[in-house]
Amino acid sequence: MTQSTEQGTIWLTQDAHDKLSAELENLKGPVRQEVIERIASARDEGDLKENGGYHAAREEQGRVEGRIRQLEDMLRRAEIGETPPDDGVVEPGMIVTYKFVGDDDDEIESFLLGAREIEPEGLTVYSPQSPLGEAINGKKKGDTVSYEAPNGKTLEVVIVDAKPYTG
Repeated sequence: MTQSTEQGTIWLTQDAHDKLSAELENLKGPVRQEVIERIASARDEGDLKENGGYHAAREEQGRVEGRIRQLEDMLRRAEIGETPPDDGVVEPGMIVTYKFVGDDDDEIESFLLGAREIEPEGLTVYSPQSPLGEAINGKKKGDTVSYEAPNGKTLEVVIVDAKPYTG
């Protein structure tokens, strides 16, 4: 499958897409309605300046509405990924095994290149837009790649393996 390299495209498995869609529907329906009812109930109590329930409900409403916007944006930009080919080329949907240049072979680490919202159990997820994700996307097993870490240091990694994520 050809992955879009357009900035902002998010690779998701069908399962992750379904879970995020269900969360969005729950937030837009029952959760949003419950928060609105709590705000109305607290408002009926009178003085809003010292009404903790009202302020807590308003804060919750802000969090819910923010998450709704985040999910809508994410799902709009989502690319539902088929399992990428097992060709050793790093692309979204791959479990990448790497080590830092100079480290021993027993100091390898693995992660899934994809949307953090996938977050499979026991596996770290890096987005293709992260510094490491951008540096290795399109590279092959055995390649050495350097990238600038968030702390400003330049790091070098060796791609030990790249296998399709099948979870």
